[in-house]
Amino acid sequence: MDQPSGQDVQLTKYVAEFVVGAKAEALPSDVVALGKKSILDGIGLAFSGAVARSGALVRQHLDSLNLGEGPATVIGGNRKVAPRFAAFANGVGIHADDYDDTQLAVATDRVYGLLTHPTAPALPAALAMGEARKASGRDVMLAYHLGVEVECKIAEAIDPRHYQTGFHATATCGTFAAAAASAKLMGLNVEATQRALSLAGSQSAGLRENFGTMTKPFHAGRSSESGVAAAEFAASGWTATGKILEAPRGFFRAAGGGYDQGAIYRKLGAPWTFAEPGISIKPHPSGSLTHPGMTEMARLIREHKIAAKDVKRVRVGTNSNMPNALIHHRPTDELQAKFSMEFCMAILLLKGRAGLNEFTDEVVAQPDVKAMIEKVDFVVDDVAEKAGYHKMTTIIDIELNDGRKISGRADFGKGSPANPMSYDEVADKFRENTEYAGVAKATANEIVNLVRDLETLKSIDQLTRLLLKIG
Repeated sequence: MDQPSGQDVQLTKYVAEFVVGAKAEALPSDVVALGKKSILDGIGLAFSGAVARSGALVRQHLDSLNLGEGPATVIGGNRKVAPRFAAFANGVGIHADDYDDTQLAVATDRVYGLLTHPTAPALPAALAMGEARKASGRDVMLAYHLGVEVECKIAEAIDPRHYQTGFHATATCGTFAAAAASAKLMGLNVEATQRALSLAGSQSAGLRENFGTMTKPFHAGRSSESGVAAAEFAASGWTATGKILEAPRGFFRAAGGGYDQGAIYRKLGAPWTFAEPGISIKPHPSGSLTHPGMTEMARLIREHKIAAKDVKRVRVGTNSNMPNALIHHRPTDELQAKFSMEFCMAILLLKGRAGLNEFTDEVVAQPDVKAMIEKVDFVVDDVAEKAGYHKMTTIIDIELNDGRKISGRADFGKGSPANPMSYDEVADKFRENTEYAGVAKATANEIVNLVRDLETLKSIDQLTRLLLKIG
């Protein structure tokens, strides 16, 4: 996969030139529309994340720092702080419930949907720096798209060993997203943007062993914060290498052992990742690898009128990469349940739904839930394995007590580009999340309308003023 060092192009400079030279009017209309769905989704998740246990701990942490007043909004809170700390808080919030969007992979050796969660690092940085710089909605939208594009193409280029051996790509590649978005809004030149990317690379971190704990959303928040700080230091004149991506001791080789130069060079914006292969928006607050199976299970339940009491066994077969992420087979709390295929199948059979109200410690502890989990076998399936890791092929076989057998297969879940959610469907999810967080319906509806017309806002403050306080 890796090219000899003598053939390496100046990738970091190429990325910086793309960021600096990008114009909002060059964004294709379909990419703009797709981005608005993810922006609205991200804001709603920051609200619901603010009332998660991690949200309270983040606010306690900010209080302990004695930061004083700043220009950037902590979504769902009652404070404005320095941009880097707002980016941290909102990044944690967006990823707190593991309900945020996911990147699609291109190559068959990639892990579909788990290359990165692109919005969680990119949007908080764009909003925070946009507020600080008094930017327009159009400028913030462009910066967000640049962050997502840089993040996703870097994730696509790095050797898949990076993810498979334990790195959390949202944390590692997301730092570059936040740096790119912040550098654009700060108006940095190519050389300074290269240094910002290099500073981001040296802060890139996050390990998948922490999946199922608060540290997973911490990764997203810290990557967004680190990218903002990288751009701020670069703007001050802080020195850094200009070749952090391609160098022999740079990000790609140190963190992945190699990279595919052709997956990123001359590929930024050609096409935009939002257009091809696309970004998935989640219909359930669980790991994205559960979603094809959940979509298919919900369909089978509706079509065959399956009742939980009639189920004898359930077999769920996937490729071998999926159990590496869905590691909690007998979950004991809501965070572990998000990475439990067994729980996700069981809760649909028992409740017929799987939203924020189902992913709670109390529900996970219910005896009927535990009993149904024992009926679910999660295994590696040869057919799913042969389909490739760029898909999330899930094969479901249900055996009923009366001897009937019902089967189904799905490669993609609801919310994927193959089965997309409309803006109105995302708005419905947004309203559910904001209602969960205690946001007034009128406020939620105003946010929906403002994001729909984001590029027309003369100041991003028209939007962020509605994000400051719950109610």
